[in-house]
Amino acid sequence: MEIKDLSWAPHPTQPKHDLRVRLGGIELQNPVIPASGCFGFGYEMNEFYPVDILGSISIKGTTLNPRFGNPLPRVAECSSGLINSVGLQNPGIDAVVSKELPKLREVFHQPIIANISGFSVEEYVECCKRITEEPQIGLIELNVSCPNVHGGGMSFGTDPEVLAGLVERVKEVSTVPLFVKLTPNVTDIVAMAEAALKGGADGLCLINTLLGMRFDLKTGKPIIANVMGGFSGPAIFPVALRMVYQVRQAFADVPIIGCGGVSSASDVREMMLAGANAVEIGSANLTNPYACRDIIKDLQEEGLGLLQTI
Repeated sequence: MEIKDLSWAPHPTQPKHDLRVRLGGIELQNPVIPASGCFGFGYEMNEFYPVDILGSISIKGTTLNPRFGNPLPRVAECSSGLINSVGLQNPGIDAVVSKELPKLREVFHQPIIANISGFSVEEYVECCKRITEEPQIGLIELNVSCPNVHGGGMSFGTDPEVLAGLVERVKEVSTVPLFVKLTPNVTDIVAMAEAALKGGADGLCLINTLLGMRFDLKTGKPIIANVMGGFSGPAIFPVALRMVYQVRQAFADVPIIGCGGVSSASDVREMMLAGANAVEIGSANLTNPYACRDIIKDLQEEGLGLLQTI
Protein backbone atom coordinates (compact mmCIF):
# COMPACT_ATOMS: atom_id res chain seq x y z
CA MET A 1 0.00 0.00 0.00
CA GLU A 2 1.22 3.48 -0.85
CA ILE A 3 2.60 5.55 2.04
CA LYS A 4 0.38 8.45 3.07
CA ASP A 5 2.77 11.15 1.91
CA LEU A 6 1.23 14.62 2.20
CA SER A 7 4.50 16.53 1.86
CA TRP A 8 3.06 18.26 -1.19
CA ALA A 9 0.24 19.80 0.81
CA PRO A 10 0.95 23.48 1.59
CA HIS A 11 0.74 24.74 5.15
CA PRO A 12 -2.88 25.76 5.84
CA THR A 13 -1.88 29.34 6.62
CA GLN A 14 0.29 29.66 3.50
CA PRO A 15 -1.41 27.80 0.65
CA LYS A 16 0.13 27.84 -2.81
CA HIS A 17 -3.28 28.50 -4.30
CA ASP A 18 -6.53 29.33 -2.61
CA LEU A 19 -8.94 26.68 -3.88
CA ARG A 20 -11.92 27.60 -1.71
CA VAL A 21 -15.29 27.68 -3.47
CA ARG A 22 -18.88 28.40 -2.47
CA LEU A 23 -21.62 25.89 -3.13
CA GLY A 24 -25.18 26.72 -2.15
CA GLY A 25 -24.01 29.06 0.60
CA ILE A 26 -21.49 26.53 1.95
CA GLU A 27 -17.77 27.15 1.77
CA LEU A 28 -15.64 24.20 0.62
CA GLN A 29 -11.88 24.14 1.05
CA ASN A 30 -11.55 23.01 -2.59
CA PRO A 31 -13.93 22.02 -5.42
CA VAL A 32 -13.05 18.29 -5.43
CA ILE A 33 -15.86 15.93 -4.34
CA PRO A 34 -15.94 12.13 -4.76
CA ALA A 35 -19.21 11.20 -6.47
CA SER A 36 -21.82 9.02 -4.82
CA GLY A 37 -21.44 5.31 -5.49
CA CYS A 38 -17.71 5.52 -6.22
CA PHE A 39 -16.35 6.25 -2.74
CA GLY A 40 -18.45 4.18 -0.33
CA PHE A 41 -19.35 6.18 2.74
CA GLY A 42 -15.95 7.90 2.68
CA TYR A 43 -14.31 6.57 5.82
CA GLU A 44 -13.25 3.39 3.98
CA MET A 45 -10.98 5.47 1.74
CA ASN A 46 -9.16 6.98 4.72
CA GLU A 47 -7.02 3.84 4.55
CA PHE A 48 -5.43 5.23 1.38
CA TYR A 49 -5.08 8.92 2.31
CA PRO A 50 -6.58 11.41 4.79
CA VAL A 51 -10.00 12.10 3.29
CA ASP A 52 -10.23 15.35 5.23
CA ILE A 53 -8.32 17.01 2.37
CA LEU A 54 -11.43 16.72 0.15
CA GLY A 55 -13.85 19.56 -0.46
CA SER A 56 -16.76 17.33 0.45
CA ILE A 57 -17.93 13.73 0.01
CA SER A 58 -21.14 12.66 -1.69
CA ILE A 59 -21.86 9.49 0.27
CA LYS A 60 -23.24 6.25 -1.13
CA GLY A 61 -26.79 6.58 -2.42
CA THR A 62 -29.25 5.96 0.41
CA THR A 63 -32.80 4.62 0.27
CA LEU A 64 -35.46 4.24 2.94
CA ASN A 65 -35.00 0.48 3.28
CA PRO A 66 -31.88 -1.69 2.96
CA ARG A 67 -31.19 -2.88 -0.60
CA PHE A 68 -29.03 -5.79 -1.70
CA GLY A 69 -29.00 -4.41 -5.21
CA ASN A 70 -29.37 -5.96 -8.65
CA PRO A 71 -28.42 -9.52 -9.62
CA LEU A 72 -24.87 -10.33 -10.75
CA PRO A 73 -23.01 -9.57 -12.94
CA ARG A 74 -23.38 -5.86 -12.34
CA VAL A 75 -20.31 -4.38 -14.02
CA ALA A 76 -18.97 -4.39 -17.59
CA GLU A 77 -15.73 -2.70 -18.62
CA CYS A 78 -15.49 -0.50 -21.70
CA SER A 79 -12.45 0.90 -23.49
CA SER A 80 -13.17 4.40 -22.19
CA GLY A 81 -15.46 3.84 -19.26
CA LEU A 82 -17.56 1.48 -17.22
CA ILE A 83 -21.12 0.17 -17.23
CA ASN A 84 -22.69 -0.64 -13.88
CA SER A 85 -26.06 -1.79 -12.64
CA VAL A 86 -25.38 -2.07 -8.92
CA GLY A 87 -28.95 -1.20 -8.04
CA LEU A 88 -28.43 1.22 -5.16
CA GLN A 89 -27.05 -1.38 -2.75
CA ASN A 90 -27.05 0.27 0.68
CA PRO A 91 -27.98 -0.52 4.31
CA GLY A 92 -30.96 1.87 4.43
CA ILE A 93 -31.44 5.25 6.07
CA ASP A 94 -31.52 3.98 9.67
CA ALA A 95 -28.14 2.26 9.38
CA VAL A 96 -26.62 5.20 7.50
CA VAL A 97 -27.62 7.61 10.25
CA SER A 98 -26.72 5.35 13.19
CA LYS A 99 -23.60 3.59 11.88
CA GLU A 100 -22.11 5.03 8.69
CA LEU A 101 -22.20 8.78 9.40
CA PRO A 102 -20.59 8.45 12.88
CA LYS A 103 -17.70 6.51 11.30
CA LEU A 104 -17.26 9.19 8.65
CA ARG A 105 -17.33 11.98 11.24
CA GLU A 106 -14.27 10.46 12.92
CA VAL A 107 -12.08 11.13 9.86
CA PHE A 108 -13.89 13.84 7.90
CA HIS A 109 -14.69 17.27 9.28
CA GLN A 110 -16.04 19.06 6.20
CA PRO A 111 -19.69 19.36 5.09
CA ILE A 112 -21.11 16.05 3.84
CA ILE A 113 -23.38 15.63 0.81
CA ALA A 114 -26.18 13.09 1.31
CA ASN A 115 -27.20 11.37 -1.93
CA ILE A 116 -30.84 10.30 -1.54
CA SER A 117 -32.79 7.92 -3.77
CA GLY A 118 -36.33 6.57 -3.68
CA PHE A 119 -38.98 4.71 -5.64
CA SER A 120 -41.88 6.89 -4.56
CA VAL A 121 -42.32 10.48 -3.47
CA GLU A 122 -43.01 9.30 0.07
CA GLU A 123 -39.69 7.42 0.22
CA TYR A 124 -37.74 10.46 -0.91
CA VAL A 125 -39.50 12.69 1.60
CA GLU A 126 -38.95 10.35 4.54
CA CYS A 127 -35.26 9.81 3.74
CA CYS A 128 -34.61 13.52 3.33
CA LYS A 129 -36.50 14.32 6.52
CA ARG A 130 -34.26 11.90 8.44
CA ILE A 131 -30.92 12.86 6.91
CA THR A 132 -31.43 16.63 7.08
CA GLU A 133 -31.45 16.38 10.89
CA GLU A 134 -27.82 15.20 10.95
CA PRO A 135 -25.52 18.13 11.88
CA GLN A 136 -22.71 17.43 9.40
CA ILE A 137 -24.96 17.17 6.34
CA GLY A 138 -24.17 20.27 4.30
CA LEU A 139 -26.60 19.60 1.48
CA ILE A 140 -28.82 16.95 -0.04
CA GLU A 141 -28.22 15.59 -3.52
CA LEU A 142 -31.45 14.17 -4.89
CA ASN A 143 -30.89 11.27 -7.30
CA VAL A 144 -33.88 11.43 -9.64
CA SER A 145 -32.79 8.61 -11.95
CA CYS A 146 -34.82 6.03 -10.00
CA PRO A 147 -37.97 4.49 -11.54
CA ASN A 148 -41.21 5.89 -10.11
CA VAL A 149 -43.10 2.78 -8.99
CA HIS A 150 -46.34 4.77 -8.79
CA GLY A 151 -45.81 6.41 -12.17
CA GLY A 152 -45.43 3.47 -14.53
CA GLY A 153 -41.73 2.93 -13.86
CA MET A 154 -40.55 6.06 -15.66
CA SER A 155 -37.62 7.82 -14.03
CA PHE A 156 -38.49 10.82 -11.86
CA GLY A 157 -35.88 12.79 -13.77
CA THR A 158 -37.38 12.41 -17.24
CA ASP A 159 -40.76 14.07 -16.69
CA PRO A 160 -40.61 17.81 -15.89
CA GLU A 161 -43.94 17.91 -14.09
CA VAL A 162 -43.18 14.85 -11.97
CA LEU A 163 -39.70 16.19 -11.15
CA ALA A 164 -41.00 19.59 -10.08
CA GLY A 165 -43.59 17.94 -7.84
CA LEU A 166 -41.00 15.68 -6.20
CA VAL A 167 -38.60 18.53 -5.51
CA GLU A 168 -41.41 20.64 -4.06
CA ARG A 169 -42.35 17.90 -1.61
CA VAL A 170 -38.76 17.24 -0.52
CA LYS A 171 -38.04 20.95 -0.17
CA GLU A 172 -40.78 21.16 2.46
CA VAL A 173 -38.82 18.89 4.84
CA SER A 174 -35.23 19.84 4.04
CA THR A 175 -33.39 22.28 6.28
CA VAL A 176 -30.21 22.22 4.16
CA PRO A 177 -29.68 23.25 0.52
CA LEU A 178 -31.34 20.83 -1.89
CA PHE A 179 -29.48 19.92 -5.08
CA VAL A 180 -31.00 17.75 -7.81
CA LYS A 181 -28.74 15.32 -9.71
CA LEU A 182 -30.08 15.34 -13.25
CA THR A 183 -30.08 12.38 -15.62
CA PRO A 184 -28.62 13.01 -19.10
CA ASN A 185 -31.06 10.52 -20.63
CA VAL A 186 -33.45 13.25 -21.74
CA THR A 187 -33.98 15.30 -24.88
CA ASP A 188 -33.66 18.72 -23.22
CA ILE A 189 -31.44 19.00 -20.13
CA VAL A 190 -32.29 22.70 -19.71
CA ALA A 191 -36.00 21.89 -19.46
CA MET A 192 -35.30 19.38 -16.69
CA ALA A 193 -33.08 21.88 -14.88
CA GLU A 194 -35.87 24.43 -15.12
CA ALA A 195 -38.36 21.93 -13.68
CA ALA A 196 -36.09 21.18 -10.71
CA LEU A 197 -35.64 24.87 -10.01
CA LYS A 198 -39.37 25.47 -10.39
CA GLY A 199 -39.90 22.88 -7.66
CA GLY A 200 -37.59 24.83 -5.36
CA ALA A 201 -34.15 23.26 -5.88
CA ASP A 202 -31.28 25.35 -4.49
CA GLY A 203 -28.77 23.89 -6.93
CA LEU A 204 -28.11 21.23 -9.53
CA CYS A 205 -25.69 18.36 -10.07
CA LEU A 206 -25.14 17.07 -13.60
CA ILE A 207 -24.76 14.65 -15.06
CA ASN A 208 -25.66 11.18 -13.83
CA THR A 209 -24.72 8.17 -15.97
CA LEU A 210 -25.76 7.59 -19.55
CA LEU A 211 -27.46 4.31 -20.46
CA GLY A 212 -25.31 1.64 -22.09
CA MET A 213 -24.79 -2.10 -22.61
CA ARG A 214 -22.22 -4.72 -23.65
CA PHE A 215 -22.49 -8.24 -25.06
CA ASP A 216 -20.46 -11.32 -24.17
CA LEU A 217 -19.35 -12.67 -27.56
CA LYS A 218 -18.89 -16.18 -26.16
CA THR A 219 -22.50 -16.49 -25.00
CA GLY A 220 -24.21 -13.95 -27.25
CA LYS A 221 -25.91 -12.50 -24.16
CA PRO A 222 -25.64 -9.10 -22.45
CA ILE A 223 -22.86 -8.99 -19.87
CA ILE A 224 -25.00 -7.10 -17.34
CA ALA A 225 -27.69 -9.27 -15.73
CA ASN A 226 -30.13 -6.35 -16.01
CA VAL A 227 -29.13 -6.04 -19.69
CA MET A 228 -28.41 -2.29 -19.51
CA GLY A 229 -26.66 -0.11 -16.95
CA GLY A 230 -25.22 3.29 -16.23
CA PHE A 231 -22.31 4.22 -18.52
CA SER A 232 -19.66 6.42 -16.90
CA GLY A 233 -16.00 7.30 -17.31
CA PRO A 234 -13.85 9.48 -19.61
CA ALA A 235 -16.03 8.78 -22.67
CA ILE A 236 -18.94 10.79 -21.26
CA PHE A 237 -16.89 13.85 -20.25
CA PRO A 238 -17.67 15.91 -23.39
CA VAL A 239 -21.40 15.19 -22.94
CA ALA A 240 -21.28 16.23 -19.29
CA LEU A 241 -19.31 19.35 -20.17
CA ARG A 242 -21.84 20.32 -22.83
CA MET A 243 -24.80 19.87 -20.49
CA VAL A 244 -23.21 21.85 -17.67
CA TYR A 245 -22.50 24.63 -20.15
CA GLN A 246 -26.07 24.63 -21.48
CA VAL A 247 -27.58 24.82 -18.00
CA ARG A 248 -25.14 27.55 -16.91
CA GLN A 249 -26.02 29.63 -19.97
CA ALA A 250 -29.70 29.31 -19.10
CA PHE A 251 -29.33 29.94 -15.35
CA ALA A 252 -26.49 32.29 -14.53
CA ASP A 253 -26.75 32.27 -10.74
CA VAL A 254 -27.68 28.67 -9.90
CA PRO A 255 -25.01 26.67 -8.00
CA ILE A 256 -23.90 23.70 -10.13
CA ILE A 257 -21.88 20.59 -9.34
CA GLY A 258 -20.31 19.25 -12.54
CA CYS A 259 -19.98 15.49 -12.82
CA GLY A 260 -19.30 12.94 -15.53
CA GLY A 261 -16.01 11.49 -16.75
CA VAL A 262 -13.79 13.81 -14.71
CA SER A 263 -10.40 12.19 -14.08
CA SER A 264 -7.77 14.95 -13.90
CA ALA A 265 -7.10 18.49 -12.68
CA SER A 266 -7.44 19.75 -16.26
CA ASP A 267 -10.89 18.13 -16.44
CA VAL A 268 -11.83 19.98 -13.24
CA ARG A 269 -10.72 23.26 -14.79
CA GLU A 270 -12.71 22.59 -17.95
CA MET A 271 -15.79 21.68 -15.98
CA MET A 272 -15.54 24.88 -13.98
CA LEU A 273 -14.98 26.92 -17.14
CA ALA A 274 -18.22 25.40 -18.44
CA GLY A 275 -20.00 26.76 -15.37
CA ALA A 276 -19.59 24.33 -12.47
CA ASN A 277 -18.97 25.72 -8.98
CA ALA A 278 -17.60 22.39 -7.75
CA VAL A 279 -16.79 19.07 -9.41
CA GLU A 280 -17.50 15.43 -8.55
CA ILE A 281 -15.11 12.64 -9.49
CA GLY A 282 -16.75 9.24 -9.98
CA SER A 283 -15.38 6.26 -11.90
CA ALA A 284 -11.80 7.52 -11.68
CA ASN A 285 -11.85 6.50 -8.00
CA LEU A 286 -12.57 2.90 -9.00
CA THR A 287 -9.50 2.59 -11.21
CA ASN A 288 -7.26 4.75 -9.01
CA PRO A 289 -8.18 5.11 -5.32
CA TYR A 290 -5.81 8.10 -5.12
CA ALA A 291 -7.53 9.97 -7.96
CA CYS A 292 -9.09 12.74 -5.85
CA ARG A 293 -5.94 13.19 -3.80
CA ASP A 294 -3.84 13.50 -6.96
CA ILE A 295 -6.26 15.99 -8.50
CA ILE A 296 -6.16 18.18 -5.39
CA LYS A 297 -2.36 17.97 -5.40
CA ASP A 298 -2.22 19.17 -9.01
CA LEU A 299 -4.69 21.97 -8.34
CA GLN A 300 -2.71 23.10 -5.30
CA GLU A 301 0.45 23.26 -7.40
CA GLU A 302 -1.06 24.75 -10.57
CA GLY A 303 -4.19 26.56 -9.35
CA LEU A 304 -7.49 26.81 -11.19
CA GLY A 305 -6.07 28.71 -14.16
CA LEU A 306 -8.51 31.25 -15.55
CA LEU A 307 -11.01 30.64 -12.77
CA GLN A 308 -11.54 32.75 -9.71
CA THR A 309 -12.17 31.24 -6.29
CA ILE A 310 -13.84 33.03 -3.39
